[in-house]
Amino acid sequence: MFRILLPVGSDEKQALSASKIITSLPDPSGNVEVTILNVVKKVEATDEGPKVSSKEWYDESNFPESAIRAQEYLQDEGLHVELRREHANPKSAIIETAEEIDADRIVMTGRKRSPSGKVLFGSLIQSVMLNSDIPVTVSLK
Repeated sequence: MFRILLPVGSDEKQALSASKIITSLPDPSGNVEVTILNVVKKVEATDEGPKVSSKEWYDESNFPESAIRAQEYLQDEGLHVELRREHANPKSAIIETAEEIDADRIVMTGRKRSPSGKVLFGSLIQSVMLNSDIPVTVSLK
Protein backbone atom coordinates (compact mmCIF):
# COMPACT_ATOMS: atom_id res chain seq x y z
CA MET A 1 0.00 0.00 0.00
CA PHE A 2 1.36 3.41 -0.99
CA ARG A 3 -0.02 6.11 1.32
CA ILE A 4 -0.17 9.79 0.39
CA LEU A 5 -1.10 12.69 2.64
CA LEU A 6 -2.76 15.59 0.84
CA PRO A 7 -3.14 18.67 3.06
CA VAL A 8 -5.70 21.10 1.62
CA GLY A 9 -6.89 24.55 2.56
CA SER A 10 -9.91 26.35 1.19
CA ASP A 11 -8.51 26.95 -2.31
CA GLU A 12 -10.30 24.55 -4.64
CA LYS A 13 -7.87 25.09 -7.56
CA GLN A 14 -4.89 24.20 -5.38
CA ALA A 15 -6.63 21.09 -4.04
CA LEU A 16 -7.46 19.87 -7.55
CA SER A 17 -3.95 20.70 -8.77
CA ALA A 18 -2.48 18.58 -5.97
CA SER A 19 -4.95 15.79 -6.77
CA LYS A 20 -3.77 15.80 -10.38
CA ILE A 21 -0.18 15.52 -9.18
CA ILE A 22 -1.15 12.41 -7.24
CA THR A 23 -2.77 10.78 -10.27
CA SER A 24 0.30 11.61 -12.39
CA LEU A 25 2.66 9.75 -10.07
CA PRO A 26 3.99 6.44 -11.39
CA ASP A 27 1.30 3.76 -11.12
CA PRO A 28 -1.18 5.85 -9.10
CA SER A 29 -3.90 3.25 -9.60
CA GLY A 30 -3.84 0.01 -7.71
CA ASN A 31 -2.86 0.11 -4.06
CA VAL A 32 -2.81 3.85 -3.39
CA GLU A 33 -4.51 5.35 -0.37
CA VAL A 34 -4.89 9.13 -0.01
CA THR A 35 -5.69 10.93 3.21
CA ILE A 36 -6.97 14.44 2.56
CA LEU A 37 -6.22 16.60 5.59
CA ASN A 38 -7.83 19.96 6.31
CA VAL A 39 -6.35 21.76 9.31
CA VAL A 40 -8.13 24.57 11.11
CA LYS A 41 -5.51 26.66 12.88
CA LYS A 42 -6.03 27.10 16.60
CA VAL A 43 -6.46 30.76 17.46
CA GLU A 44 -7.38 32.72 20.53
CA ALA A 45 -8.01 36.44 20.66
CA THR A 46 -8.95 38.97 23.26
CA ASP A 47 -10.00 42.54 22.89
CA GLU A 48 -12.11 44.64 25.18
CA GLY A 49 -14.54 41.75 25.48
CA PRO A 50 -14.09 38.14 26.57
CA LYS A 51 -11.53 35.76 25.12
CA VAL A 52 -12.58 34.16 21.83
CA SER A 53 -11.23 30.78 20.78
CA SER A 54 -11.45 28.95 17.47
CA LYS A 55 -12.55 25.82 19.33
CA GLU A 56 -15.91 27.56 19.82
CA TRP A 57 -16.72 27.44 16.09
CA TYR A 58 -14.58 24.51 14.94
CA ASP A 59 -16.66 21.68 13.46
CA GLU A 60 -14.81 18.43 12.77
CA SER A 61 -17.29 17.40 10.07
CA ASN A 62 -17.49 20.72 8.18
CA PHE A 63 -15.02 20.10 5.36
CA PRO A 64 -14.35 22.89 2.87
CA GLU A 65 -15.56 22.42 -0.69
CA SER A 66 -11.90 22.07 -1.77
CA ALA A 67 -11.55 18.85 0.25
CA ILE A 68 -14.82 17.44 -1.08
CA ARG A 69 -13.86 18.20 -4.70
CA ALA A 70 -10.41 16.64 -4.26
CA GLN A 71 -12.01 13.55 -2.74
CA GLU A 72 -14.47 13.23 -5.64
CA TYR A 73 -11.71 13.68 -8.23
CA LEU A 74 -9.44 11.08 -6.65
CA GLN A 75 -12.26 8.58 -6.13
CA ASP A 76 -13.29 9.02 -9.78
CA GLU A 77 -9.69 8.11 -10.64
CA GLY A 78 -10.10 4.88 -8.68
CA LEU A 79 -8.14 5.77 -5.54
CA HIS A 80 -9.17 5.02 -1.97
CA VAL A 81 -9.64 8.36 -0.16
CA GLU A 82 -10.18 9.29 3.47
CA LEU A 83 -11.15 12.78 4.66
CA ARG A 84 -9.70 14.05 7.90
CA ARG A 85 -9.98 17.37 9.74
CA GLU A 86 -7.84 18.61 12.62
CA HIS A 87 -7.93 21.66 14.90
CA ALA A 88 -4.24 22.32 15.51
CA ASN A 89 -1.07 24.02 14.40
CA PRO A 90 -0.99 23.26 10.63
CA LYS A 91 2.70 22.28 10.39
CA SER A 92 2.50 19.99 13.41
CA ALA A 93 -0.80 18.45 12.26
CA ILE A 94 0.57 17.68 8.80
CA ILE A 95 3.76 16.08 10.08
CA GLU A 96 2.02 14.16 12.86
CA THR A 97 -0.74 12.90 10.56
CA ALA A 98 1.81 11.80 7.96
CA GLU A 99 3.65 9.82 10.61
CA GLU A 100 0.43 8.40 12.08
CA ILE A 101 -0.85 7.06 8.75
CA ASP A 102 2.66 5.92 7.78
CA ALA A 103 2.60 8.10 4.67
CA ASP A 104 5.07 7.41 1.91
CA ARG A 105 4.70 10.93 0.50
CA ILE A 106 3.15 14.32 1.25
CA VAL A 107 1.78 16.25 -1.73
CA MET A 108 1.27 20.00 -1.29
CA THR A 109 0.51 23.00 -3.44
CA GLY A 110 0.81 26.65 -2.64
CA ARG A 111 1.19 30.05 -4.13
CA LYS A 112 4.45 31.72 -5.04
CA ARG A 113 5.72 34.34 -2.64
CA SER A 114 8.52 36.82 -2.90
CA PRO A 115 11.55 36.19 -0.68
CA SER A 116 10.49 39.05 1.60
CA GLY A 117 6.96 37.60 1.76
CA LYS A 118 8.38 34.29 2.94
CA VAL A 119 10.36 36.05 5.66
CA LEU A 120 7.40 38.09 6.83
CA PHE A 121 4.67 35.47 6.58
CA GLY A 122 6.60 32.20 6.75
CA SER A 123 5.83 29.24 4.58
CA LEU A 124 3.88 26.20 5.65
CA ILE A 125 5.33 24.20 2.77
CA GLN A 126 8.86 25.20 3.73
CA SER A 127 8.25 24.25 7.37
CA VAL A 128 6.85 20.85 6.41
CA MET A 129 9.74 20.18 4.03
CA LEU A 130 12.34 21.09 6.64
CA ASN A 131 10.72 19.16 9.49
CA SER A 132 9.43 16.00 7.83
CA ASP A 133 11.35 12.80 7.23
CA ILE A 134 8.79 11.91 4.55
CA PRO A 135 9.33 13.01 0.92
CA VAL A 136 7.31 16.10 0.02
CA THR A 137 6.14 16.83 -3.53
CA VAL A 138 5.36 20.51 -4.06
CA SER A 139 3.73 22.47 -6.85
CA LEU A 140 3.55 26.26 -6.68
CA LYS A 141 0.94 28.13 -8.68
